[in-house]
This record gives sequence, structure tokens and C-alpha cells, in this order.
Amino acid sequence: MRAPFYSDCNAEIFFGEVIESPQALNERLRECAPLARVGRSGFHLVSSWDLIDEVLQREEDFSANLTGVLYEESAGKPGVFELPGAPEGAASVIATADEPRHAVHRALIQPRFTGKVSGMEVLVRQWAREVLTPLFEQGGGDIIPASEQLPARVVAHLLGLPEGDLDHFRRWSMLGGDLLAGQITGDRLHHLAGETKEMQDYLARFLDVALANPRSGSEEPLMHLLALGMSEGEISREEALGIATVLFGAGGESTAALIGSCFKWLSEDRSLAEKLRQQPSDIPRFVEEVVRLEPPFKFHYRVVRRGCELGGYALCEGDRLMLSWAAVNRDPDRFERPDELRLDRKHSKLHMGFGRGPHFCIGAVLARLEGKVMVEELLSATRRIAPSPDVSPVYTKSIFVRRLERLHLDLR
Repeated sequence: MRAPFYSDCNAEIFFGEVIESPQALNERLRECAPLARVGRSGFHLVSSWDLIDEVLQREEDFSANLTGVLYEESAGKPGVFELPGAPEGAASVIATADEPRHAVHRALIQPRFTGKVSGMEVLVRQWAREVLTPLFEQGGGDIIPASEQLPARVVAHLLGLPEGDLDHFRRWSMLGGDLLAGQITGDRLHHLAGETKEMQDYLARFLDVALANPRSGSEEPLMHLLALGMSEGEISREEALGIATVLFGAGGESTAALIGSCFKWLSEDRSLAEKLRQQPSDIPRFVEEVVRLEPPFKFHYRVVRRGCELGGYALCEGDRLMLSWAAVNRDPDRFERPDELRLDRKHSKLHMGFGRGPHFCIGAVLARLEGKVMVEELLSATRRIAPSPDVSPVYTKSIFVRRLERLHLDLR
């Protein structure tokens, strides 16, 4: 039995230059320390495809429950921010739930979710044009608000919430990513707690309306499906609100991150943009490659249930793993020329950008649709997409989310 590799990433993971460009650190960890202890925080970065695949198959040893997150305690020193509470609600639903509850949540949501998304392309395209047209008319600008507005509007529509509250939805969709960003301070935590309560109170009001007016048709919003699940005893009220909360974050922030990354790739490679204009059938492959190269969520957490080994290394009960999708998606043993965006890549969906296994992202079909439509609308309405020479792009300062918070483009 070996001790976990002591990695020198314990401070680097928080560095601004690593957040802007994490590839060098990911490559070093993947090659030299596929299981790397992050200081003495009890967290371990897992950067090997095979080790992550093994973790996902050993739920008896590794729980998906979100019980604590890594954060920068002081001057690059890693610490743990504990998330106490009952194993229900937003911390333990869908992606962060274990069996058998995970199967219950997925069986309740996935069929209706997938069915509703399959008929939404016309509506998504209409909304995409609405958010992009002002940018086309003024010849460009910061495209990130448009990338945030569409996912927030789509998720609100799926849940059955009023469009007039879109500004709230955009703000609330970023709450989960803020909490997991690794930059928690007392003041920021107080602010996030207040915002989270406001969002949950808002969702609770609409859940109560759905409970008082039960409707079960396949065209009804997902809030009615959650209410039906409560009425039939499948899920608790806390789980229903937790699922609605997760849909906001996972369906909002991650898709906004994907769209922003797609736009950045197109702006930096004029020949690629022109190729996709000439061959729009390749746009889904382009979106898939962007998910692989720039997964919106860089990693997800797992908790060690009991003392065990992983890859011959000893882990203690209560340790936490960070499964690095960003590292394994550029593994040269899995992908030929892994750092290149290639439209001819075979088996283009065999990456971990949407997770893997039983916890594969339930919203992948929606993210792919929104990414495809936004790229199609951008390309069809322009002949030139270029970075603004006056304003540099900025990534949100987060160890967890790969999301642009500013991207100024010149559009012609």
C-alpha cells in the first residue's frame, strides 16, 4: 500500500494563471500524480481515466453526497468548507445522491425532461435570436450576457416559472458555482446564504401552487412533476426543492459556460468558423469537442465512505476526491492529439465532459441543443467573428467552473 502522492498543486490550484489556463497543471498531475493529495486538506485530485472510472463503479466506497468543498483558507493554503445537514435537499439530489435515492430521482425526472427537450428546438432558436440580435445590430460587444440569458430562460420554462423574473434566474443560476469556486469568505458566504434562501422561498411558492393544482400531463412543467412525486410519496419536499435548485445551477451556469467557450473558440479560429458555416452538419461535433476540451465543470466531488485503497494508494474514511474531468478529457492515451479540436474525431461523445456512468449529466441533451443552436445562429448571422482588441476575456475565478464572465467580440 502506497501513501498518496504529495502534490505541489496545493497552492497552484488557486492561482489566477492556473484558473485562466489549467492545462499544464492537469498534464503534470495526469502523468506524475494521478492521485494527488492537496496539501493536508483531506482532498485528493484524481486525474487518471482508469482511476475515475473505478471510483464511479465503487459507490460502496465513494459517495456522491456533497458534504464539503475545497477552498483557499489563506494565501494559497487549502482547507475544507464543511456543508453539514441532512442527506436531502440540494446537496444530495440527482448528481449528488447515492443509490437508491439517485435512481428514484432520475426515474422521476429524466423521461419527462428528455421528452420536453426533444420538442424545444424551435423555441430555443427563437430565444437565441432574441438574445443575439442586439449584438449583431451593434457590431459586437460582451457576448456573455446572451450566453447566460438563454439557459436561464430555458430552465425557467421547463420548470414553469414566469419569464418576467429572468434577471433573478440568471443570478440564481450562478449560486452553486460561487459556493464551489474555492474563494469563500465570511461576507461572501453570508451573501450566498441570503440569495439561496430567496431562491428556495421563490421555488417553494411555485411548488405549493403546483401541489394545490395537480396536473400530470406530459406537457406540464417539471414543477408539476415534482409536486406529483411528492403527492405519491416518491420524494420529500426537501428533495423536490433540491432538484429544482440543481436544475437552476446545472442547467444554467454549466450551459452558459459551454456557450461562452464555443464562442471563444470560434472567435480565435476564423478558418474553423468558416468551415462550420460551409458544413453546418459538423456543428454538433464542434460543440462536443468544446465540451471535451473545456468541460464546464472541471471536476466533481466524491466522499470516501470507509478506509480503502484506490490505485494502490491508501484513503481514509472522510477523505474527499475531486474527479478531474478536465484532466482526463485531454489524456493522450484516450484521445489522439488531445489538445486539438478535431471535427473528424471518432466516437466524439466518449469523453467525461458530462460525467460518466449512472451519474451522467441528465441535462446533456439540453446543453447540446442550446450550444448547437447558439453556434448556428451566431455563424449564420455573421461573416466575421473576432476578439475585441481592446477588452481581454476574463474567466470567473473558480477552481470548479470553467466559465467566462467577460468576452467582448467584434461581429460583422
